[in-house]
Amino acid sequence: MLIPKIETKPLQEIKKYQESRLQELLLYLKGNSAFYSELFRKNKINTDKIKTLEDIQFLPVTTKNDLQKRNHDFICVKKEKIIDYITTSGTLGDPVTFVMTEKDLDRLAYNECISLACADGNENDIYQLMTTIDRRFMAGLAYFLGARRLGAGVVRVGIGMPELQWDTINRISPTAFITVPSFLLKLIEWADNNGIDYRSTNVKKAVCIGEPLRNADFSLTTLGKKIKDKWDIHLYSTFASTEMGTAFTECRFGIGGHHHPELIIVELLDENDMPVHEGEAGEVTVTTLGVEGMPLLRYKTGDICYHYNEPCKCGRNTIRLGPVIGRKKQMIKYKGTTIYPAALYDILENIDEVDNYIVEVYTNQIGTDEILIRIGCKTIPENFEKKIKDHFRAKIRVAPQIKFESIEAINKLKLSEANRKAVNFIDKRKV
Repeated sequence: MLIPKIETKPLQEIKKYQESRLQELLLYLKGNSAFYSELFRKNKINTDKIKTLEDIQFLPVTTKNDLQKRNHDFICVKKEKIIDYITTSGTLGDPVTFVMTEKDLDRLAYNECISLACADGNENDIYQLMTTIDRRFMAGLAYFLGARRLGAGVVRVGIGMPELQWDTINRISPTAFITVPSFLLKLIEWADNNGIDYRSTNVKKAVCIGEPLRNADFSLTTLGKKIKDKWDIHLYSTFASTEMGTAFTECRFGIGGHHHPELIIVELLDENDMPVHEGEAGEVTVTTLGVEGMPLLRYKTGDICYHYNEPCKCGRNTIRLGPVIGRKKQMIKYKGTTIYPAALYDILENIDEVDNYIVEVYTNQIGTDEILIRIGCKTIPENFEKKIKDHFRAKIRVAPQIKFESIEAINKLKLSEANRKAVNFIDKRKV
């Protein structure tokens, strides 16, 4: 298993390494970033005095709003150095364009190479890539470049199309998938309906993106359990974003995504932009290292996680990020209870009669959050709405509104052509 040496060093040595890289970044931003040079000047920040990771707290944070309003001012290179243009998915607002140089693409390949290796990947693997590599999307490109650098094979099938996926599996015998985990259930269903013995294939593992596989205590979510009950392949969770250009991927022990300190500085911050203690949830805030086109300083991702400091049995000493428990902007205050959509998804995934769903949140007449869950199912059993609400009361103490619709109608909402990812959450709240 490929483990970069820096990730096995004592924590103090890792800290000193990151501090030297931070000073390089600040000098680069000061000389090349219109946004950050102005930020330093307006806030009278002497970047020469930022020497330690603790000093980083004296720097302002960067937000998604900053990126949306001043997208071009974050670019640090001339147009002729730009090789690739990427946009974020725009899940919580207008998409943001990111630019990548040759050096950035090499960094992206390195990141995904060591991340796939973290998930027990090696040059003997063949990865079936079930995520898009086009439509200005970073993830598919990152996985392709990473697997190539690892020396592994890649089959670029793309999203959906269970019949083509199974044809590929039969023709090429991949050893691993890269996929949204819920799609594995669709693959299994198609195999069952078409007499395919999926357990006899060479597939041994899946690197899963986009949906939570584990709860805060690292136990499998309902979705994870359903997959494992059907097909006992190894599931690896991974957390990444376009803005980070870096992944936090689980190793075989499944106790959080590993931090790559050569690529990123990570902070977990509270509402006042101060570090949280281990055992407290905080917003993942990142400073990218080694990025040439659009480096970011103290960027608040909006993702809420726990972090863990103890060394892992795999040999890495860096911190680990637990599963994303929610996005800050998606937090719902419902009848006095704080809820993240992931908690609602886990309950719905555990109800067999629910085929698909959308969670919709809006502002009611008295100005508070209201939840409507739109459910698609083949048949509606007697007292089904009461059964669903009883599940919610048992798990989260409150029951949202329920509306039954056709499976096709829900799929149209989930898989809109305007989105590159399946959508489970629609936020209609008034700002």
